[in-house]
Amino acid sequence: MLEYNSRNAHFLARLGAQGTYGQSIHDMIMDGEELYCVSADLGIASGLDRVIRNCPKRFVNVGIAEQNMVSIAAGIAEKGVPVFASSWAPFATYRCADQIRVFLGMMQKNVKIVGLASGMHIPKFGGSHYGIGDIALMRAIPNITILAPCDGIEIYSALSEAQKSDQPMYIRLTGGDFVPMINDATKYQYKIGKANLIREGDDVLIISCGSILNQVLLAVDRLENIGISCSVLNMHTIKPLDVEALKEMDKYKLIVTVEEHNVIGGLGSAVAEFSASLSIQSPLMRIGIEDFVPVAGDYNFVLQQCGLDYESIYHRIENTLKAR
Repeated sequence: MLEYNSRNAHFLARLGAQGTYGQSIHDMIMDGEELYCVSADLGIASGLDRVIRNCPKRFVNVGIAEQNMVSIAAGIAEKGVPVFASSWAPFATYRCADQIRVFLGMMQKNVKIVGLASGMHIPKFGGSHYGIGDIALMRAIPNITILAPCDGIEIYSALSEAQKSDQPMYIRLTGGDFVPMINDATKYQYKIGKANLIREGDDVLIISCGSILNQVLLAVDRLENIGISCSVLNMHTIKPLDVEALKEMDKYKLIVTVEEHNVIGGLGSAVAEFSASLSIQSPLMRIGIEDFVPVAGDYNFVLQQCGLDYESIYHRIENTLKAR
């Protein structure tokens, strides 16, 4: 496995999300770890070209048949071996919902569903390829851990930890061909179910996950310039939610969730449910896709439609605090 240092962090950033997925799978196999990977005709797009070339017996291509992909992965996992099954996020989740419900939710097979290019990272294909409700769907199926890593180092770490676990998982990959670095590789520690505080401030708590954290941090820099101090919590595990990290939410003037997902059923909903259970008094603002399908265009254009670019995030937080 790669050493966690600045050079390798830059390397994974340039590989992008799918490339990092393929790199991690290849490195684990080369290190003698036991696993298989299955793809619905997206082996190369999943970054698995070296696995296909060097370890062909560890890879199964089922063709464009995502439901079969999950069923075959569950069959291989019957032997006790972890299986990573990858496709574009909406097809890996919505199209396979019944197979996931039965094989992962009910039978708890050791299958890790990997949703590629989730959020809106391949907008040129239009709404059919957006992954904007996958968290909500997976949250509603029992016994499935949900991971949403934010950068190359975190994707690499999440996959390594997933391989060691016998729990069924959904691993949501966001980010395109380049994933900006968010974590300091030399200090980084990853544990499933344990959120990471990556900025510390006094006025606002922003809770986010996935590559949209880069936009959040750009917005935070602008907010700091006008005297608004922000804590930023990287909630890379959405289920189970790290409730211990949320128990001091009341000390902030405003709590904000930011996600490249529908505001219904995702990270914001999970935080709102927990907040309501404790009667947290601090106001909660959920920033995400407001229950609509964005018009196709380049990625920045799509983010702007949803108010998920850093300028929109900055103005929403600034205006909300001014109005209080």
